[in-house]
Order: sequence, then structure tokens, then C-alpha cells
Amino acid sequence: MRVHLPVLNHGVMDPAPARYVIRINGHLGATVLLAFPGLVSRWHGAHTVLTGQLDQSALYGVLAEIEALGLVLLEVRQLTPESQSPESGKGAPDE
Repeated sequence: MRVHLPVLNHGVMDPAPARYVIRINGHLGATVLLAFPGLVSRWHGAHTVLTGQLDQSALYGVLAEIEALGLVLLEVRQLTPESQSPESGKGAPDE
């Protein structure tokens, strides 16, 4: 029989809204981007980068939509308050 000791932090996400960068393989067209209202999109090389403020529920919704559309998810990153915007270089998804 295994005994699991209680752990104070199970790595639970903070439900408060946070800024996320989501990188998807390929250039998404205007019609597909309609599935992601509230997110700013830009092309970076061969990828589409979506950026926006999401709470935990909205993040899971975006990830489910990416899967439902058959898109290839490359990266999901929560930006820390110390990092600058993705366009500025520091903390950018193109590092």
C-alpha cells in the first residue's frame, strides 16, 4: 500500500488572468483566427503567435479550440509581470 504525504503546492495554476503567448505552426488565415477572439495574432517566420490575457478557463478553451481545428501547437508560455511584451525582445517567444 502506498502512502502519499500531503503536498502544499501541487503546481496548481493560478486562476487569475495572466498574459500568455501561444505559438502555432503555420500561418493562420483570417477565418481561422476568428476562433480566437480577444487574442492578438502575428506571424513570426513560419508560425502564428497569439498573445492575450486569459484566465485558466479561457486558456483551456483556446487549447481545446487549437486541438479541434487540428492545428499544431508549438508553445504555450505564461509571461511573467517582469517580462516585457513579446514584441520587445525580452521574454519574447522568438528567443
